[in-house]
Amino acid sequence: MDENNLKFKSPRLFNTLSWTITAVLVVSMLGFGYHRYSTIQEPSQTSILPTSTVNSSELPIELPLVQNIQKENDSITKLISFRTNIPERPRYVEIDHEVEKGESIFGISSNYEITPETLLWANYDELKDSPDSIRVGMVLRVPPTNGVYYQWQEGDTIASVADKYNAKVEDIINWPGNDIDLLDPEPEVGSFIMIPGGEREFVQWLIPTIARGSSGTAALNGSACGAGPVGSGGFVWPADNHFLSGNDYWSGHLGIDIAAGEGAAVYAADSGVVTMADGGYNGGYGNVVMIDHGNGYVTLYGHLSQINVVRCQGVYAGSVIALAGNTGNSFGSHLHFEVRQGGGFINPWYVLP
Repeated sequence: MDENNLKFKSPRLFNTLSWTITAVLVVSMLGFGYHRYSTIQEPSQTSILPTSTVNSSELPIELPLVQNIQKENDSITKLISFRTNIPERPRYVEIDHEVEKGESIFGISSNYEITPETLLWANYDELKDSPDSIRVGMVLRVPPTNGVYYQWQEGDTIASVADKYNAKVEDIINWPGNDIDLLDPEPEVGSFIMIPGGEREFVQWLIPTIARGSSGTAALNGSACGAGPVGSGGFVWPADNHFLSGNDYWSGHLGIDIAAGEGAAVYAADSGVVTMADGGYNGGYGNVVMIDHGNGYVTLYGHLSQINVVRCQGVYAGSVIALAGNTGNSFGSHLHFEVRQGGGFINPWYVLP
């Protein structure tokens, strides 16, 4: 009897145990899934709570989670500039510029992005086409663009003015700053107009080239200096400084202004014979020395405070021939240095080392 009861109960016991184990496993898996789901959702739920309705003292903030969110934001942050870049607009009117110490026609024109010729042409009454006439306190007209800034005269026409300055009629009429009435395109007498691209000749104040005369070329006062040292064609700097303190070489200034204080040594740029050693104004050069190098080159040294050589004296490259100064038509102490070849002017930068 007991054996039969045991056989009857075993399947039922087995089934009960199986269902019990299965139920425990299902409950365990559901509990684990719910825990994972609540953990993932918790940061997002915290981050979207309206700050206006939550008391910060009661809000459960987990610092590690906040730090992680900040790092993620940092990785995609884009810096924003609140500065507005305003493009430069073209200028259509003149500007008055008061000259300060150390300025030059070349430097002022460069600052205003116009050519030195344009600045010189616009101020003929003050400068007389000489860039060395500039003085501290002088007020210069600065035209708005390159060309000739012209004061309208009685009897002028657009066509005649354009022809005079090698410009185009349409350029004058269409220049916005001229404000020309197309129905009556004649400016008022005395008014200034811009002639874009216009040009005119300079009045050049130059000392003529004086040769040593050994090759039959006429020398100063008709007397030849005769033979002497001949240059190598390899030039040295005529001053200790190798940079400018004023005007560079351009059509209105056929030399360079090298920085040199009052009394600084001036050197012969190459060997040769002195053909001019003259004190005085000399057309604006002041005290001046000229050297014929006997190979087609001639150099000139202007605005000197002292001359240490005499005419027809032979000199060698690097010899002290004078002291720098501020004589003649000069704007501050410096050395005006010119190089001429075959009677014509060349840019000194072509031969200086």
